[in-house]
Amino acid sequence: MEDKLITIAIHTYEKAQILKTILETEGIEVYIHNVNQIQPVISAGVRVRIKESDLPHALRIIEDTQWAVDSPEKEGKEDKQKKILIPIDFSDYSIKACEIGLNYAYEMKAEVMLMHAYFSPYFPSAVPIGDSLVYQVNEEESVSQILKRVQVDMENLCTLIKRKIEAGELPKVKYDYILREGLPEEEIIAYSKDYNPTLIIMGTRGKNQKEMDLIGSVTGEVIEANRIPVLAIPENVPFTDLKEVKNIGFATSFNQKDLLLFDKFMEIIKGYNPHIHLFNVSTSKDEWNEIRLTGVTEYFKKQYPDANISHTVLADGDLLLAVEKFVRDNHIDILTISTQRRNILARMFNPSMARKMLFHTDTPLLIMHT
Repeated sequence: MEDKLITIAIHTYEKAQILKTILETEGIEVYIHNVNQIQPVISAGVRVRIKESDLPHALRIIEDTQWAVDSPEKEGKEDKQKKILIPIDFSDYSIKACEIGLNYAYEMKAEVMLMHAYFSPYFPSAVPIGDSLVYQVNEEESVSQILKRVQVDMENLCTLIKRKIEAGELPKVKYDYILREGLPEEEIIAYSKDYNPTLIIMGTRGKNQKEMDLIGSVTGEVIEANRIPVLAIPENVPFTDLKEVKNIGFATSFNQKDLLLFDKFMEIIKGYNPHIHLFNVSTSKDEWNEIRLTGVTEYFKKQYPDANISHTVLADGDLLLAVEKFVRDNHIDILTISTQRRNILARMFNPSMARKMLFHTDTPLLIMHT
């Protein structure tokens, strides 16, 4: 039987050529497709394809050389210090996300940046002022007064953290804070590009609250327009430390990108030992779902022999209802879901599964980007 070709990555022409060279050096045959024949260097979405039998070998090579493949120009400039970005709005649920973030940072030996973006009433009037803003301002209040109020709130939060550290309720972690003026989602996305965190941890109210609450809606925008993994923490989460997490669900759609995402996922939960439940994101009747999930599970078990991995095939019917049943039946503490960066029209008229789940569940979501 002929060994079929599969797409292992989609890159610009330059990066596709680099990956092709790396893999061919290791004895793997590589084919690139979707190249502009007239001006190859301007090609985008170039597919790097290999034989299916070479996939495990290729994934190990990519993992070992990930920085060189993703950004050759930054080689040697990799920030060795792990960083956690925690956007907050001083609500109870964002403070809980802060506690989870500090505990996680301690385990990962990471530093923490607390961030608050505040809205100024002197932005263009086309921007609506309503329930989605954390600060209700009046016409007499100046920008300097708003900043002073925000500064006091942030200092009070830092005082609270200090007390909890001194009382042994939180671990001693290096942290700092930054204040930014502007729309929260825009400022978080812009700052994360400069700060380059390993993970963004944010609070959200959960399914029984208004979808337009500040952090809830902002989290949705950050998920959609960002490339950094986001851990969204609903208001009613019963834990403040990921050590208490026993079961994590990992969604798969059976494509090659999921294999790469799983490696990143395992790096995020490194040091923890939860039961990982793989599940399918397609609920259409398909007798191949069980076969595919079994194959994916066995592959991951070989790559991570010490991990506790099993799988569950979702019931037919509505996807969100099927996921809710899966969460209840398996006592899932965190759901891991992949999403793709899309343009604003796609986000408005065809919300991603990750964003739908954000307002449909009280289970924390770890959103990773393909």
